[in-house]
Amino acid sequence: MWVGGEAYPLRNISHVGQRRLAVDQGAAWKTFILRTIGWLIVGGIIAAVGDTVGTLVLLAVEGLLIWRLVAALQKPPLYGLVLNTSGTQREAIWSTRQEEIQQLIYEITKAIGNPEVAQIVINVEHAVHGDLIKQYGPGSIGKAHHSGSGDIRT
Repeated sequence: MWVGGEAYPLRNISHVGQRRLAVDQGAAWKTFILRTIGWLIVGGIIAAVGDTVGTLVLLAVEGLLIWRLVAALQKPPLYGLVLNTSGTQREAIWSTRQEEIQQLIYEITKAIGNPEVAQIVINVEHAVHGDLIKQYGPGSIGKAHHSGSGDIRT
C-alpha cells in the first residue's frame, strides 16, 4: 500500500483503525475568558487615558478575541487512518470527512484478506496538510511533517 511516498507492505500491517481529533471547546472558552478579563483591565486603563481612541482600541481588540474564539469553535473534527506495522502505530492520512477514512479502512482490510486482487487507487479529496507534533511527558520527542496528500494504493 502506498500513501504519498511512503510504502506499507500489506503483510506487515497488523491493525487498521481510525482516530478522531476535535477542538477542546472547554479550553477555547477558558482561554477566551482569561484573555478577555486581562484585556478588559488593560484596555479599560487605555480607554480611560486615551479617550475616544482608547475606547476604539478596546473594542477592536475585544472584537479580535471574539473572532479568534469563533474561529476555534468552528474547526471541524479531523479523522485519521491509523496503521499498526510491526509494533509501530502511525497516522497515515488525516481528513475532515469520516466517510473517506472509513472507506480506506474497508479497502485496506479487504486487500489484506485477499492480496491478489487488482490494484486500486483512492484519492482522498478532503486530506489535511500540516505538521504532526507528538509530545510525551515534559519533553518533546520530535516533529514530523506530513503532507497528507497523494494516491493510496491497496
